[in-house]
Formats: sequence, C-alpha cells, structure tokens
Amino acid sequence: MPAPYLNRELSWLEFNQRVLNEALRSDLPLLERVKFLAITASNMDEFFQVRVGGLILMQRSGRKAPDPSGMTPQQQLQAIHRRVGRMVDDQYELLNESLLPEMAKSGIRPLKMDHLTGTQMDQVAAVFEDSVFPLLTPLAVALNADGAAEPLLVPALQLIVACRLVEPDTGATRYAVIPIPETITRRVPVKSSEDTHAFVWIEDVVAWHADDLFPGEKVSATTCFRVTRNGDIAVQEEDAIDLAGEMEEVLTARRFSDTVRLEMPKNAPRDLGRVVREITRSGTPELVRANGPIGLSSLMDLAFLPGFDQLRDEEWPPQTSAAIVPGDSMFETIAAGDVLLHHPYESFEPVLRLIEEAAVDPDVIAIKQVLYRTARQSRIIDALILAAENGKHVTALVELKARFDEARNLHRADELQRAGAQIVYGVKGLKTHAKICLIVRREGGHLRRYAHLGTGNYNESTAKLYTDISYLTCKPEFGHDASLFFNAVTGRSKLLRFQRLVPAPTAMKPKLLELIAGETERAKQGLPARILAKVNSLQDPDIILALYRASQAGVEVKLNIRGICCLKPGDARWSKNIEVVSVIDRFLEHARLFYFHQGGTPEVFIASADWMGRNLERRVELMIPIEEPALQRRLVRILETFFQDNVQASKLMPDGTSQRIAKAQGQRAFRAQAHFFNQARKAAKAREHERSMTFEPHVPAE
Repeated sequence: MPAPYLNRELSWLEFNQRVLNEALRSDLPLLERVKFLAITASNMDEFFQVRVGGLILMQRSGRKAPDPSGMTPQQQLQAIHRRVGRMVDDQYELLNESLLPEMAKSGIRPLKMDHLTGTQMDQVAAVFEDSVFPLLTPLAVALNADGAAEPLLVPALQLIVACRLVEPDTGATRYAVIPIPETITRRVPVKSSEDTHAFVWIEDVVAWHADDLFPGEKVSATTCFRVTRNGDIAVQEEDAIDLAGEMEEVLTARRFSDTVRLEMPKNAPRDLGRVVREITRSGTPELVRANGPIGLSSLMDLAFLPGFDQLRDEEWPPQTSAAIVPGDSMFETIAAGDVLLHHPYESFEPVLRLIEEAAVDPDVIAIKQVLYRTARQSRIIDALILAAENGKHVTALVELKARFDEARNLHRADELQRAGAQIVYGVKGLKTHAKICLIVRREGGHLRRYAHLGTGNYNESTAKLYTDISYLTCKPEFGHDASLFFNAVTGRSKLLRFQRLVPAPTAMKPKLLELIAGETERAKQGLPARILAKVNSLQDPDIILALYRASQAGVEVKLNIRGICCLKPGDARWSKNIEVVSVIDRFLEHARLFYFHQGGTPEVFIASADWMGRNLERRVELMIPIEEPALQRRLVRILETFFQDNVQASKLMPDGTSQRIAKAQGQRAFRAQAHFFNQARKAAKAREHERSMTFEPHVPAE
C-alpha cells in the first residue's frame, strides 16, 4: 500500500482558507478582517498565475501521469475549480453581509453612482475629467464573419470595462473595452455629510462616463472584468547567451500568455459576457463569477486607510535586541559573540547597519551578497552601491528568476553594475534562494570574515511583516564556508568541502534524510527520539516517507507548517506520532527551523529552504547549524511555543482541512506571536534599564 499523500494544490487552497478564516472572525478589528480578505485574493492571483497556469500547460501537452496523490492534471484542475468556487462564494458573502455593513457603520462607505447627489456627481465628474479621462485608451472589438469577437490582447490583473455601443441614427451595435491603468486609484473619494470616508469604485466611474470616450455613440450597457494570465513561463537558460535579455522576453511573454482565469460580475449582460469570453479566449472552466466588486486584492489599500486606527490592531513596533548596543559598531558586537535575531519582534536594523557600516568602513575590503527579493527603496542596495563607489570589491548575486520580482531585480542589478559592483545573475538551471552576506575586513594585519545568514530576504519592508531568523557570526569556519559558497556560485565550482553550512541541491536533502533516519533508529532501540520542524511548506515525497517511517518507529514528530502540507496527519498506520499545526496571525510565518534530538546532543538548524522538491533539488539554498547552546535553547523554545498556541493555531486534519485549536476549559489563552512580541519588549526594556543604571566615565583620548 503506497504512503498517503495529500494533493499539493488542494492543500494550498486549504491554507488560503485558513487566511480567510481570519477575515471571518468577528472578534478581530474590522480593517484587520478587510486586510485578511485582501490577502486571500492576492494569494489567489498568484495561485492561478503559477500553479493553475502550470497545470493547464501539462493538460494541453497531453500529460496524464498522476501526481503522488494519484490525481492527473485534469482531475486537479476540476477539483481546484470546485474548491475555488466555494471559496469565492465565501469571500463575497463575507464582504456583502458582514464587512461592508460594518464599514458603513464606521463611516467607510462605497456609494453607487446613481445614488450620488448632484454635488457629488459634479465632484466625481471633475475628478474623471482631470485625472482619469486623459489616461484611458479604449480598444475596439473586431467581429469575424460569424459575428464572434476576435481575440484582443488586454492587460492582465487590471480592471477593464467592457461596453456595448449603439449608433443612434442606425441602431448599429458594436463593442469596445476600456482598460483602467494601475496608476489610477481604485477609490474615488466623495464628500458626504454622513460618512468619514465615502467613495465610488473607479470602474463604476469609468462605466458612468464611458459615453465621453465614444462621441456620437451611446453606451447602452457595461460590465467590468479582470483577466489572469499564465505566469508559469520559464527562461530557456540552455539557449540564453544574455540572461538579462532572455528574462525581458519572459516578462513580455507573460503579458501575451493564455488566460487562466476570467473574473466577471454575476449580473454581467449576457452578450457582453459572451464577447469578453471570446476576446480573452476563455471557456467555462476559466470563468469566475463575482457577487460584488472584482479584484478584491485592492482592498489592502482600504485596510490601511488613514484616520481609522481604532479599526486596526495595536502596533507592535520592532524592538532593539538586548544583544545590540546602540552606538556600538556592528563589527565589535559580532566579534564579542554570535548574535541571533528573531524578526520582526527584534528589529532588522542591525542587519542594515552592518552592511551600511561596511560600505564606509576603510578596513572593509569586500562585500558579497545574494539578493533575491529586495524592497522598492532598498537601503541594502543603496549601501552596496556606496560600497562599490568607495572602491570596495562588491559582488552581488542578483537572482533574475525570482518570480514576479524579475523586472525590479533587472533594474537594481543595472544600478549596481553602473556603480562598479560585480554582478552575477544566479546559477544556470537553478534559482539561488540562499540568504547570505559575507564581509571581509582587515583587522590587525589579518583578514576577518563576518557573515549574516538567515531565513528571510534582504528586504527591510517585509522584515517588518514576516517572521524570520538572522544569525550574525565571525567564526572562522562559517567565514570559510561562506567564501566557498560564493566561489561556487560565481565560479561554477562544486558546493563541496563545507565545514558547517549545508547547501542544496548537493547536501541538504541527504543530510535531512540522515538526521530523520538517525531519530528513527534511536526510537527502534527504545531511546528518546524527537523531531521539531517549522517550514512554510512540506511536499517532498522522500522527506514525507522518512517522517512516516520515523512515526511508525515511535519518533515524536511535531511540525509547524504554514502553507502546503502533503503529509497526511492522523493516519493510524503512517502518522499516529505526527502532529501538524499551522499558525496564521498578524505576521507571516516565514522562518525555517529544524531540531533533531540526536540522543540528547541536539542538532539545531535555521534554513532558507522549505521541505519541497524545488527547494531541496532545484535551488541553491543553505541550512545553517546553530551550535551555541544558549542560541540552540532559544530556537527550541521558539519551535515549542507554537504548539502551545490556542488562539491563532489550527490543527491539520487527515482530509487536508484544518480545525482551529481551542483552549480547554480553565486553560488560559496563549498566542505565540503576542508572546514573542512581549518577550522582545520586556528584554529591550530590561536592557535599557540596565544601561541607565550603569555609569560610564569619559576616558581622556591618548
């Protein structure tokens, strides 16, 4: 009997359901619920672009081989559309019956155009004439000899208004579409005596004033629609002489790729619906009917509307780590001992400071760094540019294949290159996803290497929203491995002879299987055996089978998995000793942490990689051992804390769905993320108090 394996795509949809469940909670502040609803919609956009797009390509190629769960591409697509249909219905029921009425009570109200007063109509008309009309470019729809609409290239993930036009003198009918550029805000505010913030949706404004774009014709009907195109288009690296140029072609190809989803209101006129399906080459499987405004991901702006702080969670500002002394050089701090930071509870500022100090430090000779996803206004890239301009040897491995960040990475790589940095566009055939920065500094006549190794991107914006771990060290063996790593990825040598770091795709998966097997063997011998792991996704069949064998041998396996989990928990034969929880809270759980008991001499790791085939076999990743006992204990406490959560945690069930963990009678409520923030705040206050009680004399300069 084969080992049970849950379908990857359906497991992801259940993760998105857990996010939607947060929006459904009436005990959360209103705009936090709006935020979670917007996240579910944004997640769904990417899911259709990448996962559904890939499955459609498999189906069209004639592939019928089942995935490890036993489902063919066709069966997966059918199951996805059924599950998505239910989720979309739930999203709009929540929006229409709960969120919009609650927002109206709080002074946030979307208004319909035909409900506006004369004064409001004039106000909206002025906005349209001044700020919208000049940016609109209507596109005519051509009909073939059979009366069907010819395909028309329309932009993906943008709101588009379809129009039926009538020529008054002849009664002739034709069709046109009006794409609404992303630069135009979704909400057009209107003054209202009753509401603090009243507005109309931009698509309603464009539809109302569509006559202005077609002089001499009458717009007799309109509907809004939105297209999602296949984003699963990979660069052909084997034939690419110029990877940057090839990536530009991939970005262009995505704009012209096949439609994988067509969103349209349920009340769209039948003929307009038919025309939209024809111009987008969409069939019934691609059509998603919305009972309200489409493109719910744009509600994120509404969630952060100024002036409504009372409708949001209290701020949890990042705290200064007790290991960081304000004003001290980061080089001195790291030289005094390894530093472990838990973001965003502890600020990402020390990592930024390290790179900014290195850029201007006369003793720093070289900086080498992997850049996967960076902030739009990145202090890190600015620091690397400054370092290059200051004559330091700067090497940046910029991963051009970071999906949906390719254009930004191309632009920033060009800036770095112009400043004099050496640029490497990743590794041929693999994505470079490792999070590593190496700084070489001259100290006392010798070279010393400082390394930052982490689980998250070098992105100061997401560092405030994602939970990650940073490890800062100047231990020689880690510096040695960091140098080997960069030599391998820039010089096309092999990822071999590492003393501490465990790289993928060469060594990480074998090492993980070895560690799991070690716990399995100890359990068979009647010895204590335990595995704790925190990952975003678990999909690799070999890792799953190894965990099943560990469970069968009696190993206690506790997994904290935010998203995809293809392992089936709760199976009496395979996984009776495996517990899987998922925590969805205000911060996105992103850190990867692994603990193996190892007979009482534990091995603890942080990593850039999830337990997925793509990460372990088709990406350049790093798993970093944490050897300091105090830091090990801290990471184990972090891992164990999530299994105490009875507020934001859900337990994964054998059928792949989730069940929120409720506190037992008499048990106090415990929320892991709140616990981490309170810990960080108390530690920061204690360190600040300690410093205020310490007198430091001025010492005369020599």
